Amino acid sequence: MRALRRDLTAALVALVVLTLVLGLGYPLLVTGIAQVAFPGAANGSLVRDGAGRVIGSRLLGQGFGGRARDFQSRPSQTGYSASATAFSNAGPNDAATRAAIAASARAYLRRERPYDPALTRAAIPPDAVQTSASGVDPHISVANARIQTHRVATARGLPLARVERLIAAHTDGRALGLFGEPGVNVLTLNLALDEEGSR
Repeated sequence: MRALRRDLTAALVALVVLTLVLGLGYPLLVTGIAQVAFPGAANGSLVRDGAGRVIGSRLLGQGFGGRARDFQSRPSQTGYSASATAFSNAGPNDAATRAAIAASARAYLRRERPYDPALTRAAIPPDAVQTSASGVDPHISVANARIQTHRVATARGLPLARVERLIAAHTDGRALGLFGEPGVNVLTLNLALDEEGSR
């Protein structure tokens, strides 16, 4: 009986100590280091407008209402809700997936072809018609951005070359220079275009 009580006491002490160290101390330490070393990233990489209001995050995609003057994000299965990120997990042979991609392609052509009459369905980049795994990917491919350039430049009354330079300035490279593909951050690009128009 005494040995059992000793074992239970040791287990209880270990539980309390480990809970305090790993459940409270370690997270507070890591959070503190992150706040000091990387305050922007630790707080969500928030993007603010000129008045200091939060208008989004560099890490989360958002919808831009289909406005002709803005670059559009890739489709989202969750309506760009960061609180419910998800994907369908359906394969390419799934009828609903094929139908959704076809609908996205038709919408993309309706939006872009008036500004680029030579655009065909075969030329549409995959990210323009397929959702990302999270549904809130903040990037589009460079190819997708280049197609949208014609519409945005026309709607904003800017030279095509100027919009292309802004795309290059807001293109993030491969992770660690090796992984993934370069991507254009849609939110920061649209904000840069807004600033360009206000000059």
